[in-house]
Amino acid sequence: MASEKVETVIAGSYVEMEREGEEIDSKTTKSKLSTFLWHGGSAYDAWFSCASNQVAQVLLTLPYSFSQLGLLSGILFQLFYGLMGSWTAYLISLLYVEYRTRKEREKVDFRNHVIQWFEVLDGLLGKHWRNVGLFFNCTFLLFGSVIQLIACASNIYYINDNLDKRTWTYIFGACCATTVFIPSFHNYRIWSFLGLIMTTYTAWYLTIASLIHGKVEGVKHSGPTTMVLYFTGATNILYTFGGHAVTVEIMHAMWKPQKFKLIYLMATLYVLTLTLPSASAVYWAFGDNLLTHSNALALLPRTGFRDTAVVLMLIHQFITFGFACTPLYFVWEKFIQMHETKSMLKRALARLPVVIPIWFLAIIFPFFGPINSTVGSLLVSFTVYIIPALAHMVTFASASARENAVERPPSLLGGWAGSYAINSFVVVWVLIVGFGFGGWASMLNFIRQVDTFGLFTKCYQCPPHKA
Repeated sequence: MASEKVETVIAGSYVEMEREGEEIDSKTTKSKLSTFLWHGGSAYDAWFSCASNQVAQVLLTLPYSFSQLGLLSGILFQLFYGLMGSWTAYLISLLYVEYRTRKEREKVDFRNHVIQWFEVLDGLLGKHWRNVGLFFNCTFLLFGSVIQLIACASNIYYINDNLDKRTWTYIFGACCATTVFIPSFHNYRIWSFLGLIMTTYTAWYLTIASLIHGKVEGVKHSGPTTMVLYFTGATNILYTFGGHAVTVEIMHAMWKPQKFKLIYLMATLYVLTLTLPSASAVYWAFGDNLLTHSNALALLPRTGFRDTAVVLMLIHQFITFGFACTPLYFVWEKFIQMHETKSMLKRALARLPVVIPIWFLAIIFPFFGPINSTVGSLLVSFTVYIIPALAHMVTFASASARENAVERPPSLLGGWAGSYAINSFVVVWVLIVGFGFGGWASMLNFIRQVDTFGLFTKCYQCPPHKA
């Protein structure tokens, strides 16, 4: 046991040395302020990053999911997928520490290198696992970034409808491209903190405004009505708690990555205090009207409070765009061999090609709401749930691997036998319900949106413009 503890501490020790070097240079007021706002690596920073990144614009589509699922199923799925997502984030943290410790024993220096999930899979399981992980992770993050751009255009339209949503997408694509100048997750300290304040305000605005508004005349709560709507709503919630495609990058930005174990669970519990009241209250007030209004803000009357929520969510979506895009920047940098370049200007210019396909896809598929479910079923199901659970089982399949593991599963959950049982359940459930039924339902719903509105639609779900 003692040797395990010593080995665990080894992982990430060099980052603390870097931190000490930063503190030596932080004697001036300017550098102290820069360190306070810019250089984050504590457990608190990781918590803010996870909580801020997890909810994002999905907060506005969860009432839409409740209208598809019904109130009871909506609540139960949030609790269920929240716990399942926390478990697989925990697995990813175990595999990261295992990989990093093995590499540091071999004297590998990660001082100028950000470890990513596909590299963990490569180091522990080989190139085939790496390729599968790279495909699903990058595709998910690509469409995750697309969703943020769509959300920006959808939200700003409710303050200023002089421009259509497609034009707003052009504008916000250019704004979000500035994230190329943010070096890494170390530098999201103030943004993560502000982002969580923004989503907290918006969630409680939705809750209170809906309760004050009361039920609309003749409101109906008929969900669930069809299998397609039911599983579409369920996969949107699967997507909600699948924000840990960036878990490894957030861990790597920590001074002590071993402290990550329960951070995602703590972040999820906080997020539930935002999502459950807001989605329930909006659904109670507007019922089936949400089926044709996937953005909850569309149904609430325009007030100063609503405009504040829109502006705050716009800023937050810029932050979340950066969260989703930064790992893609890293992958691209490594591909063109610019990752360890110290000039941030050169790296920023090298990153720009990553933004262009995101911009283009947001203009082609502006289906706010339905695209979340499609991404959830086809990509999140593998990236966040199935691959981590399978990778953990295969990595520790041999008795020697289990015996020499840096971190062991908690005895409270049955140790290795318990973890294998939970992992097997996760794989089977998500494969059948999330990917199978969810993929079928989400694709049908997505195709229906294309048939109804068309690709490159100018203004998705916009009310008739008043002259």
